[in-house]
Amino acid sequence: MIPASTYRLQVNRSFTLDDAARLIDYLSELGVGAVYLSPILQSTIGSDHGYDTTDVTRVDQDRGGPEALERLLTSARSAGLGVIIDIVPNHLGIEHPIENPAWWDVLRLGPKSPYASWFDIDWSRGRIIVPILGDDAQLTVADGELRYFEHRFPLAPGSWSEGEDAEAVHDRQHYQLVHYSSGNTEINYRRFFAITTLAGVRVEDAEVFSATHALVKDWCAAGIAGLRIDHPDGLRDPLGYLHRLRSLASEQWITVEKILEAGEELPKTWPVAGTTGYDAMREVNGVFIDHDHEPEFTAHYQRLTGDQGAISDHIEAGKRLVVNTLLPAEVRRMAALTRDIPNAGQALAEVAIAFEVYRSYLPEGVADLDHALATAAQRRPELADTIDQLSPRLHDHGDDLALRMQQLSSAAMAKGVEDTAYYRYSRFIALNEVGGNPDQFGIPLQDFHSLQVARLNHQPASMTGLSTHDTKRGEDVRARLAVLSEIPQAWAGFAELFLSRTTIPNRLFGYFLAQTLVGTGPIERARMHAYAEKAMREASDGTTWTAPDPSYEAAVHQAVDSAYDDPQLRHAWDQLDAKITGPGWSNSLGQKLVQLTMPGVPDVYQGTELWDDSLVDPDNRRPVDFEQRMRLLESLGDAPPGIDETGAAKLWITRQALRLRRNQPSSFTGYDALEASGPAHDHLIGFDRGGALTFATRLPIGLSAAGGWRQSTVEISAPHIDVLTGQRWSGTVAVEDLLALYPVALLAADDHK
Repeated sequence: MIPASTYRLQVNRSFTLDDAARLIDYLSELGVGAVYLSPILQSTIGSDHGYDTTDVTRVDQDRGGPEALERLLTSARSAGLGVIIDIVPNHLGIEHPIENPAWWDVLRLGPKSPYASWFDIDWSRGRIIVPILGDDAQLTVADGELRYFEHRFPLAPGSWSEGEDAEAVHDRQHYQLVHYSSGNTEINYRRFFAITTLAGVRVEDAEVFSATHALVKDWCAAGIAGLRIDHPDGLRDPLGYLHRLRSLASEQWITVEKILEAGEELPKTWPVAGTTGYDAMREVNGVFIDHDHEPEFTAHYQRLTGDQGAISDHIEAGKRLVVNTLLPAEVRRMAALTRDIPNAGQALAEVAIAFEVYRSYLPEGVADLDHALATAAQRRPELADTIDQLSPRLHDHGDDLALRMQQLSSAAMAKGVEDTAYYRYSRFIALNEVGGNPDQFGIPLQDFHSLQVARLNHQPASMTGLSTHDTKRGEDVRARLAVLSEIPQAWAGFAELFLSRTTIPNRLFGYFLAQTLVGTGPIERARMHAYAEKAMREASDGTTWTAPDPSYEAAVHQAVDSAYDDPQLRHAWDQLDAKITGPGWSNSLGQKLVQLTMPGVPDVYQGTELWDDSLVDPDNRRPVDFEQRMRLLESLGDAPPGIDETGAAKLWITRQALRLRRNQPSSFTGYDALEASGPAHDHLIGFDRGGALTFATRLPIGLSAAGGWRQSTVEISAPHIDVLTGQRWSGTVAVEDLLALYPVALLAADDHK
């Protein structure tokens, strides 16, 4: 049951399942094949994302509950739309134990709880460590519970009496409340990355799987179209999990949130359609970047920041930081399995740091493990003998040590690369994206075509995306940044001015912030301040989340204000903004059409059918004005709108592409590159999907500077009609005529030939 396309909705207490149901007619009119929901199981009260499920037995009441889900399913079914649901098998939310019945019971009864097997707890260390206390640990006992301010914890049966000292009662529990700063070193349960309020779940246990997936099984039986699986890399046994899932979702389209590095392939044994599309995003972004200007861009970066290192240096430093500061408890637990090997903890940490992909999937991915072992030994020759001793166990996919290494390396990659190095290395931040490759400055056109042939051959039903709830910056921000790759001198002039008129101590972050300003344009100041705060703390190079540096942060915020208020700097910003806005729109429309028509199942992230200037979450989870979009869609009529700040052209192109995919699926079954002839041939991306022809402009500034399309032509072998403009084409066609109205064209076979 493969949908023609999907439309992702972030469901929360402010946008419920009933609100989603009211959008069904709009989504149907837009051409969407399936509505794609963020997690809807009961989560922490007030959660805006739902990835902190607290009760797997019910649909979240704040999101509308089971009744609203049924209304949505009915509405979607009536409109012919499928429903895709995002599920979170790796962890449960435990921020407020009282909200999680399973965790509450484990805290109350310890290892004897029937739910003890649900969680990956190291009981050999005694009580469950709960890092929650501040400097003033005032515990009380009330109503049969242990209280710490608003935090509530259960008491073991018979462990307290009236009027007894709270500290003494605490000492008898199956858990130990400790200072919050001890979490990363002392915690004894597996977490999601380094988040202590998300406890890992042992879905590798058949009974735990069945208990935590009972509702999922019901949804599949009710006919939902598919499932999106969050963070499979955190699982002990992803392959085993996916086989169990497939047994209860035999007809469903399943995609996994697997981040593939450039050149990495999804394990062929996984019974899924593919990934959630970050790999496709990297390819689409890359083909709109001017590869030829890499040397000049790099020279400006090195001159203005003083950073002579490569991205690999920042990745190693970022991973080393998180393994040593955020993940030592995980390393300690692994080292406890190797007490007979001296320095095992250091060696295991070094191996995790050395992985160039998220993890291996033993017995698959042995080459990645071997490379990590060799790299670790090379970096730390004094640990080479220890690494050799650990190697047989790390290769044994039945060994607890090997399985935990795979979970550790994925956490080190996510936190050390995406959430640290990508906020530090700022040569060109359009590349610093989830699943991105900052070392690859653009993708040549022929390479892009080769990648699409491979996608068609190996994962034709994989999801493709341009924006998600986790992307570091919105799709149109990246499209605007891509323009800078064509004008390195103009970009460097603005960056130099920004750095000279602000006082950010870290020039790499100053350079990073300057690009962000250009990428978004002058958005609301409060949003830019909020983003700057998150970005500089994620970089952990001058200030951090746990130890903010007031003077450093003040300098960053002053720099943001200067961009808005300093007349000279604001003038330069406005000038550059004016220079890139038109080409940025061209890139935006081009990458949108390419993503919607390339091999795979295209996803539209909520609201991105119009221009999207979002930054990293929570900015990209802001409420979407769907009323505006519905009005605009209704007003489109049959004539293509102009390209302007309303984004109507992007909405038009999105609608026409989605409708064509839904109405003519047979026209999207192949892939052949279509090449232009003439002096501007390299500025045209063209491909034939088996009847539907896509054309898009790339590198628009360079195209204009060279005199436009000039005598460039394309061959259209049979009569076609452009579903964007209504124009009919056949034979040898001048590109400047084909793209006279829009920088893109989408041609379908002409039934009136």
